[in-house]
Amino acid sequence: MRSWKCIFRSNVDSARAMWGELSEDGLRSLRELTKSHCLSIARGEVQQLEGHWYVTHSGLLRVAKNNRCLGIHVQTLRGFCDAEARRWVFKATVYKTRGSRGFAGYGDADPSNVSPFIRGAEMRVAETRAVNRALRKAYGIGLCSVEELGWEPRSQRAPDPQKAASPAQTNGHQNGHARLRDRLCLLIRQHQLDANLVKAYAADSCGTPNLRDATREQIEAFITNLADWATKDRPALLCKLNSYAAPHEVSS
Repeated sequence: MRSWKCIFRSNVDSARAMWGELSEDGLRSLRELTKSHCLSIARGEVQQLEGHWYVTHSGLLRVAKNNRCLGIHVQTLRGFCDAEARRWVFKATVYKTRGSRGFAGYGDADPSNVSPFIRGAEMRVAETRAVNRALRKAYGIGLCSVEELGWEPRSQRAPDPQKAASPAQTNGHQNGHARLRDRLCLLIRQHQLDANLVKAYAADSCGTPNLRDATREQIEAFITNLADWATKDRPALLCKLNSYAAPHEVSS
């Protein structure tokens, strides 16, 4: 097994490629996170959003595997669910060892607190959130997970002409914000995806003729959704991407 110091060096390289230079606090937090749990940014187990670190579902599952977790039991709380309203509530219990009383976590999801890109998958989101909370309790991980974050659209205010930025600035380095293009490229390489198909899918998901016309918030949400989908169900993602391939002409 690679030492945590090797993983930390790799994490720093990956973080700089995706989000630019890290602050001293950011480096310190990343170091402690890597030392405690050996999570990898390149494997999609840790993400940074708006300057804060978040663990991912795949990262939590790796922690459970490395600690030889005995099992996870998941159940719906039917009294709180409403299938017609697409509201689901789950309870997950993590058993670390035989004879363990278990660590419980709850997760809910409905159209109001999930990204528009994954509407219709509220049941799966609720289950994942419950499992994530239970795993974080069981293994003492204080970081919130990406999947637990709710969806809160930002108000569409008129841009300040004095602070307006070009699309290239908005999606690149500006005041230390993430370099979205680098994050997307790393994700494409990590999961061996077709860059042209991802670009077409991204533009369609953002509702713009070209990806460069999308807002930063739209691209940020797309990347988060793409990373989650690629980790959980890559074959389904590939099927979706292939639907954006140009049809081949058949010669008579």
